[in-house]
Amino acid sequence: MIRSIKTIAALALASTGLAGCASMAPEHVRPPAATAPAFDPDYRPDGEVVASQLSYRDWFPDPRLTALIASALENNRDLLAATARIEQARARYRIQDSRELPSVVASGGATRTRQPLGVNPALDTGDVEGAPASVTFNRFEVGVGVSSFELDFWGRVASLSQAARAEYLATVAAQRAFYLSLIADTATTYFEIVETEEQIALAQATAESRREGLRIARLRLDNGVTSALPYRQAETLLTQAEQQVASEKLVLARLRNQLAVLVGGTVPEALPEGLALAAQGDDRRLAAGLPSDLLLVRPDIVAAEEQLRSARANIGAARAAFFPTISLTGNAGLSSGSLDGLFSGDSLGWSFGPSISLPIFDWGGREASLDLAQALEVEQVANYDRTVQTAFREVSDALAGREYLAEQLDTLRRAVTAQERIARIARLRYREGVGSYLEVLDAERNLFSAQQQLLTTQRAWLQNRATLFVALGGGFPQP
Repeated sequence: MIRSIKTIAALALASTGLAGCASMAPEHVRPPAATAPAFDPDYRPDGEVVASQLSYRDWFPDPRLTALIASALENNRDLLAATARIEQARARYRIQDSRELPSVVASGGATRTRQPLGVNPALDTGDVEGAPASVTFNRFEVGVGVSSFELDFWGRVASLSQAARAEYLATVAAQRAFYLSLIADTATTYFEIVETEEQIALAQATAESRREGLRIARLRLDNGVTSALPYRQAETLLTQAEQQVASEKLVLARLRNQLAVLVGGTVPEALPEGLALAAQGDDRRLAAGLPSDLLLVRPDIVAAEEQLRSARANIGAARAAFFPTISLTGNAGLSSGSLDGLFSGDSLGWSFGPSISLPIFDWGGREASLDLAQALEVEQVANYDRTVQTAFREVSDALAGREYLAEQLDTLRRAVTAQERIARIARLRYREGVGSYLEVLDAERNLFSAQQQLLTTQRAWLQNRATLFVALGGGFPQP
């Protein structure tokens, strides 16, 4: 019995070794880059910090922001779903991969049978006196077997296993891509919240200053120094600032709701104190490298390549379907009429043999399956090229933003300083009776607008900085 089992197992393993030697899948070759060989030199000088070697804690100096990102990475429902999809893909791969080896099953049974002798002419005792009318007997069986194991001579099963593995790796890369996008989304929303809070503080300070201006205009009107026009103009300035406060509060409420969704439903209460917009950045500059470097550090590109690899493996499976399917079935077991004699030498039985099948007429089904697989490959090549181009554009946009937003910030800082001087001079001229209140009105409006624009540009610069960091593959925990 044991020797027969070993024989069947050896034959099955030998067949498995011979199977799968041939693969009909096209060789996987990474498509040539559909982008320029280097980023625009106008965006240089380049930096020296490699984004892919930094975690988000290394890049963002704000402790409140890093705590929010950590909460998002732990509790965000979309990230949890993406992680669950990894387990699903891993299970599908294991299921498919298990089909490359034979499944061995064990069986056992015991029956007790009563057989009437009269129903079988060969056993009929006729009128013999004292002969029994029936017989009762037992049967015991144990055995092992391999049922319909496909010998993968044409690589069909192996190609399906390779496709499932590539799908699994693509799912892992997609989860990592969402991990990075979640870091960017959380940082972007947080910077918008900080900017909005500072916009509210600016509008409230401006409104308070304009209330004082309105009070002075009222005193001048009551004393007959000026007409009602300056007073109404001051009143208009105040209402504009108050309207801006209400508008920014609405924006802040919506941004906080958006942040709550990103972090998983509830923003943690015990968060460290955050930094102002002006204190968020530093002098570190990220190295852009070459576009070819993105192929290794961008998980979305890795996912697109694995999808392409899977599509090519499916072509191999579709091609193998044109060849015969050879299956192996074998079993060995012991049977006896008594339990004591079950393991005796003459109770052994076994069978072993292959079977072959080949569809003759399938009305073009196999050809259509191959056409489908090849069309899917073309689609995945296009998706891969598009993903590479998108990554190139994201990095290029962020590099351009790094240069030109910095220039805008310098210009706006000088503009705010100039507007503050103009507003101070206009107020002095009005108080001395040299200038009209229209000058003050224009100066106040221009100053408020310049201050708002400076805050908005500071936020845009910080968001661009975060986008460039993620676009270059930064953010993953470092060993």
